[in-house]
Amino acid sequence: MQTEYERLKECYQACRNITDFQPKLGLVLGSGLGALADEIQCEAVIPYDEIPGFPRSTVAGHQGRFVFGYLEQVPVVIMQGRVHYYEGYTMQEVVRPIRLMKLLGADTLCLTNAAGGISPFLKPGTLMLLKDQISSFVPSPLIGANIEELGARFPDMSEIYDKELRDKIKSAAETLDIPLQEGIYIQFSGPAYESPAEVRMAGLLGADACGMSTTCEAVAANHMGMKICGISCITNMASGISDKKLSHAEVQETADRVSAQFKQLIRLSVAEIGKEI
Repeated sequence: MQTEYERLKECYQACRNITDFQPKLGLVLGSGLGALADEIQCEAVIPYDEIPGFPRSTVAGHQGRFVFGYLEQVPVVIMQGRVHYYEGYTMQEVVRPIRLMKLLGADTLCLTNAAGGISPFLKPGTLMLLKDQISSFVPSPLIGANIEELGARFPDMSEIYDKELRDKIKSAAETLDIPLQEGIYIQFSGPAYESPAEVRMAGLLGADACGMSTTCEAVAANHMGMKICGISCITNMASGISDKKLSHAEVQETADRVSAQFKQLIRLSVAEIGKEI
């Protein structure tokens, strides 16, 4: 039976059989940002189904492929369509793309997502820079035998989201005159949206926004020593914060509405981050 590291090496070799491109930054595109991958100077595209043992994205709006190329002259690998725990994958499978990005050369990771606003200062259409996270409500991708080739058994989590990267993103937002909030993100398993009681609980725990991705990816990336930053697009108020019922259509509609501004921020942030990597 293959170990997870053996699977990763097989995935790595499949990618290297297609391209020898060396990315420095990995970018995970959440809802509404998928089109950004079509705007880069593309060097190679690898659909997930061409990588053995790789999970496939099944969610509307998530294409399911790696795109390699240059964004603002920075060599990147873009995950155009992530996979989620609620799709039925194990947590090892969910974070496999993140681990593969690292093996391919990306030492810096930028995570994006669509999220529900819990704190009153987060309205639909707001962009929130992640300063910390709560990942306790989904299984850790580090459970099981430690993959020594990737990182330590007990990784430190005191600064998951790198302060220098956060400062660069805040500076980019200021340059572009894009309002940017900062807060704490909590991940739930999904696919059902959170109940009003769960949202109240999350607020009491200190969470400002909630969603169904991201924290598990950050845990895996942190384990490997990657520098991480994250930005949420607040697409709706979380359940019970307003009287409005939640739907994926609303999430997608808001994400699409602010995508131009979000893409601007990502572009300039990547350009600034790229100067240091």
